[in-house]
Amino acid sequence: MRVRLIEGADLAAHAEGIRQVYADVFAAPPWNEDPSAGALYVERLADDAARPGFTAALALDGATVGGFATAWTTPVVFPSGRSYGHVAQALGPDRVTAWLCGALEVDELAVSPGARGTGLGAALLSAVTGAAPDGRCWLLTSVHAGAALRFYRRAGWHQVQVPVPGRAGLTVLLGPAHPAAPGLADRA
Repeated sequence: MRVRLIEGADLAAHAEGIRQVYADVFAAPPWNEDPSAGALYVERLADDAARPGFTAALALDGATVGGFATAWTTPVVFPSGRSYGHVAQALGPDRVTAWLCGALEVDELAVSPGARGTGLGAALLSAVTGAAPDGRCWLLTSVHAGAALRFYRRAGWHQVQVPVPGRAGLTVLLGPAHPAAPGLADRA
């Protein structure tokens, strides 16, 4: 499989493959999403592609999608929807502003079960974070996603040791070159 950056407008040509990978990955524990969530994600992706700083990468074998990653620039006025409010509550306004606002936010990373262990996840992550301003990139994942946490740690990401409230058990990770990592993130 080959990883390549994809323009937002070109994602529609790969919608079915993205939907299938999303459903395969996020229907499994710890996410346990209904497989129909893949279709909802593809619909949301069309809006996400219009976000400032949006970038996407696909792992492709011909027309077959083996994985994908998306990212965008976190707004200077930190959002309050989705899980953002919980993140803001956990980190506080000073750290949110310094660490996350204006940074590249990795929104999704998924590799089909049959393609895991091949380096695709690392290649996808590297592709979407390569242009992170001053190395400032971050993401959310679940503390229950042991394999994902191990993957990110191997890739040099640093877990912020502040629990994010809410039932999802989310945690913030800062990218390897983020100015706050590892010193501040690991002791936060």
